[in-house]
Amino acid sequence: MYSKAPARLGETRLSDGRLLGWAEWGPPDGVPVLLCPGAATSRWLGFGADVVEALGVRLVSTDRPGLGVSTPAPGRTFSDFADDIRQLAALRGLGRLPVVGNSQGAPFALACAEQGVASALAVVSGADEVAAPEFATALAAGLRELVDRTATDPAGAEEFFAGLGPDAMWDMVMSGSPECDLAVYQDPHFAAAYRRALEEGFAQGAAGYARDTVLAMGRWPFDLARITVPVDIWYGERDTSHSPDKGAFLASRIPGARRRVVPGIGGAVLWTHAERILTSLLERAGVGRN
Repeated sequence: MYSKAPARLGETRLSDGRLLGWAEWGPPDGVPVLLCPGAATSRWLGFGADVVEALGVRLVSTDRPGLGVSTPAPGRTFSDFADDIRQLAALRGLGRLPVVGNSQGAPFALACAEQGVASALAVVSGADEVAAPEFATALAAGLRELVDRTATDPAGAEEFFAGLGPDAMWDMVMSGSPECDLAVYQDPHFAAAYRRALEEGFAQGAAGYARDTVLAMGRWPFDLARITVPVDIWYGERDTSHSPDKGAFLASRIPGARRRVVPGIGGAVLWTHAERILTSLLERAGVGRN
């Protein structure tokens, strides 16, 4: 089972009055692990549905501002998101917790690690810093155009991304994925969960997704060399959409980061290798089964 409906849903009010939506899987007294989900997906799409109970993991996913049920925060930054998670963790008694960043959620998870919110980090099929000059000649023409547009006209780029919706996102993922990933994404149960997460993600419109995308596609304003917590970086060997070099440059910028390239899968590695990812993350964070 790749995914199932959350065991618990809720909303937490932050100090400025905004609501942050969250979902949980696994035992309520388990080891908290935060998921920063991928592009435009809401708190509804988790992972490791068949292993969180056995591992004693209390998996917590959040809607970033403007997605799902979380209150919009126009102009928000990576630092703002890390502050939101710091507040959420304090208000819900989660402590300094291990974090998983998937796809477009990866730079948000990295911001949490850089700002001391995370105790350990797993970047899984992470959206890389494609605006880094080291990738200038490595990007496909269409992506290069979007990166340049984001750099020169971020407001215009944000407006452009705000024109997309759940159907466009679904089509983008399906058309750009290898057969090994489609076997996961088109599984009837997973497809239903994924489509629901996209519909929820765009429930307030596309502004939340657009802001995420401009942040992720621009230069990242935090220093990866300042990350001192353990970091695992996971990519599938057939992943051609998240990182030009499957995280090699990213890993070189984070002290002590371990990079793993998993054979036989692409961007769906979060769901096909959930137990390995979570087990390693718990070990790196120095926590274990309850």
